[in-house]
Amino acid sequence: MALTVHDMKGRKIGICVSGGLDSKTISCRLREAGADVLCFTANLGQPDEKDINDVAKKMAPCGVETVIVDIRKPMAEACYQVIKAEATYDGGYWNSTGIGRAVTTRELVKAMKKRGIDTLVHGATGRGNDQMRFERYTNQFAPEMAVYAPWRDAELLKEFPGRSAMCAYLAKKGIVAFPGGAKRYSTDCNIAGLSHEAEDLESMQTPMTIVQTTMGNWPMGAPDKIESVTIKFEKGRAVSLNGKKLEPFDLIVAANEIGGRNGLGLSHALENRIIGTKSRGVYEAPGMELLGKALRYIYQAILDRRATNMFEYLSKFIANQVYDGRYFDLATQAAFAAIDTYAELATGTVKVGLYKGNILFQSLTGVKASLYFEENASMEDAQKGLNPVSSQGFAEIQSVEARSMAKAKQIK
Repeated sequence: MALTVHDMKGRKIGICVSGGLDSKTISCRLREAGADVLCFTANLGQPDEKDINDVAKKMAPCGVETVIVDIRKPMAEACYQVIKAEATYDGGYWNSTGIGRAVTTRELVKAMKKRGIDTLVHGATGRGNDQMRFERYTNQFAPEMAVYAPWRDAELLKEFPGRSAMCAYLAKKGIVAFPGGAKRYSTDCNIAGLSHEAEDLESMQTPMTIVQTTMGNWPMGAPDKIESVTIKFEKGRAVSLNGKKLEPFDLIVAANEIGGRNGLGLSHALENRIIGTKSRGVYEAPGMELLGKALRYIYQAILDRRATNMFEYLSKFIANQVYDGRYFDLATQAAFAAIDTYAELATGTVKVGLYKGNILFQSLTGVKASLYFEENASMEDAQKGLNPVSSQGFAEIQSVEARSMAKAKQIK
């Protein structure tokens, strides 16, 4: 049975907070209901958050302590896993929110369990994906922990039908808060990327370019010259950028900066939500796009046709699983393990040119497992590589099948 605000008395609850109006309202209201409240937030390397400690400062007037959990390293590792699998969702979306929710919930639940929390509280709405992700991951990592979703609580929704009501409630407690002006869209962000949704973007008459990019430029605002970038991969993992060895988090930060200024990784989708509705989104993921596309050139060299078909199936499967809040499921982990079989051979150096949102291939070196041999592909020297005469028998075998189809009148 779903919990309500009236069930919070005596519970030791951990609230996932951002420091905004909703977080403040819920924290105060649950303290008022008799709950022992402790707040939690995650440092995901958010590009739009100058100082993550500001969240704790924003929450302090509510009389609550906020625990900041640094999850930048596991977040970067999850990004690397998704890049290795080329796991993009509808419209080429790099699953930045799906990755973030998986890592955030797992790590915050760990921190909550150490502090004796018995109920996790999240601020996701009853219309989106995050409610499902938060609750599924909580159930997986702490099945004994209850979950309370305030914005699915009919009683609470009666008390706070809108932002003005929240501000009025906080004002009575001496907490200054503002409903904010009309927003053109809402944004969710972490190191993997940003998603922009809702408000003006809900209308299909609104162009995606109303979004003011946070991680870089629109292609039309990018430099007018090609910027060359060299990335070295070892077993499907980027290990150096422009000759400089970097740890995953630092490398993604650098890739975001380079890709962002060149207009990379902007996409648009009418994505298929977990709950069956469609949602419109505009996404930024410059670093993921740069690293993913560069790695794809190595995969093109090492995978044969059947390996490629299977890889693409696994990639799509993983993308759906991550989106659906099933990152840690056995099936997902098995698919990642299969991807690792391919990635074992994905070592090499890729050089690309970035120009106004485009990634232009320049060179591929050091790929020892490459199936590409110039002598087989060349149209010039019949004495090297594949003997063109030997294709005659293959062509004749193919013709038997084609003629059989024609004779059986299968070809219309």
